[in-house]
Amino acid sequence: MTDTAATTAQKLEELHRRLEKAQDPGSEKAKAKRDEAGLTTPRQRIDELLDEGTFIEIGALGRTPGDPDAPYGDGVVTGYGQINGRTVAVYAHDKTVYGGSVGETFGKKVAEIMDMAQRIGCPMIGINDSGGARIQDAVTSLAMYSEIARRQLPLSGQSPQISILLGPSAGGAVYAPVTTDFLVAVDKRTQMFVTGPAVIESVTGEKVSHEELGGAHAQARNGNISHVAPTEEEAFNYVKDLMDFLPMSLYDETPKFWAPSDELTERDEELDSVIPDDPNAGYDMKEVLSRLFDDEDLLEIQDEYGQNIYTGFARVDGQAVGVVANQPMVLAGCLDADAADKASRFIRICNSYNIPLVFVVDTPGYLPGVEQEKVGLIHRGAKLGFAMVEATVPKVTVVVRKAFGGAYAVMGSKNLGADVNLAWPTSQIAVMGAEAAVVMMQGKQLAAMPEEQRPMAKKMFMDFYNANMTSPYVAAERGYLDAVVEPSETRVRLRQALRQLRNKKMLHVEKKHTIMPM
Repeated sequence: MTDTAATTAQKLEELHRRLEKAQDPGSEKAKAKRDEAGLTTPRQRIDELLDEGTFIEIGALGRTPGDPDAPYGDGVVTGYGQINGRTVAVYAHDKTVYGGSVGETFGKKVAEIMDMAQRIGCPMIGINDSGGARIQDAVTSLAMYSEIARRQLPLSGQSPQISILLGPSAGGAVYAPVTTDFLVAVDKRTQMFVTGPAVIESVTGEKVSHEELGGAHAQARNGNISHVAPTEEEAFNYVKDLMDFLPMSLYDETPKFWAPSDELTERDEELDSVIPDDPNAGYDMKEVLSRLFDDEDLLEIQDEYGQNIYTGFARVDGQAVGVVANQPMVLAGCLDADAADKASRFIRICNSYNIPLVFVVDTPGYLPGVEQEKVGLIHRGAKLGFAMVEATVPKVTVVVRKAFGGAYAVMGSKNLGADVNLAWPTSQIAVMGAEAAVVMMQGKQLAAMPEEQRPMAKKMFMDFYNANMTSPYVAAERGYLDAVVEPSETRVRLRQALRQLRNKKMLHVEKKHTIMPM
């Protein structure tokens, strides 16, 4: 304890001594292990993420109450800073102090900046590298986990919450990150699971490695991770890029960037030939998306999960938009349960932060199959339509090829609330494609014909069906499309549509909340 009779100079010296000790408070053994592994310190990680010189730390001298030998920080560094000039709250686990586990002071420090993020309306970013609950703190550690979790709810949908996982996370240490809006992992570094391999083997007898069970790519394929970066540095860069598409809070606009003119370019004209003549031929939807927006600066979310649908951010007229697009290269662009979960969650994120949505459609329908029924395609697929109707932000749809069955409805149809619906001349819109329709409507007649006549009769029916049932002009005549446009005009038409919708307002019915499908 500092002598009360000490001089001001001595008191300042004591402050400097404590702050210096708090800079890297872990044990020498723990720090040597970290340095030998080539790992960065929590403050180095924060400095890498934030604009240079902007970090303001709070709680540096916090530590376990009643223990004079307790290290400062209590296993976490907390404070505020800026990314591209905009304020964020941030914390980073310190693995050299109690293994980065959650204790009383740890919990209070994180709760304090979460409360502040809610009050001032700024994003909350956590850099996670935690040992989980602090066993020696007994129920106090669990209470602090709960205090942190409780604060995620008022922040959710108000200000973006982003987690970066730089090490193993187990048990309670995974629930907070997966409750945030975005979770960024690092290949060969991130591991996350509720129970580890040793516990699983002791209970069920199953043997599995840490990487197989909870490695970054494994959990990305499970739908728990937004992006897997190859290195720590690239994980931070991804978060910086992500921040450029997000507002500080739902009360703020997204950053405004330079936008090209409305004059058609060579990129625009390439869209006129991007769709194959064969309606069943595959193509990469990203070839369309890279030409459809202001530039090629798209940021994909959950690229390893539900790969038959694309979700990510782009810009129209310099402003952020959320993009939901079918991917014909995977399952022919059919919607399955994973794709529906992925798209519906992304739609709700965009709606929460007032980010307009652009649907780019090429899907033959929901994926049929016994396995899909087993995994709950009915209720998981219904979520997508539910999220579509629930979203009140501007919604613009472009049908580039197929829009069949229930997938037509949930992929931005006017009937489920899209504001502006465009289609290319290459589009087909109907209950089902001609191949399926000929079986359903003419199967018995074809079977009764001589075999040599069947191909010609089948072709005649399919040609008639495509001309009179799937043609975009049929949908346009009935008012389900606002326009059939040349592909090369689409970028400009998107800008015009979103300018028109800029002041869109929808009244909310007074009630607690909606009830999502199971």
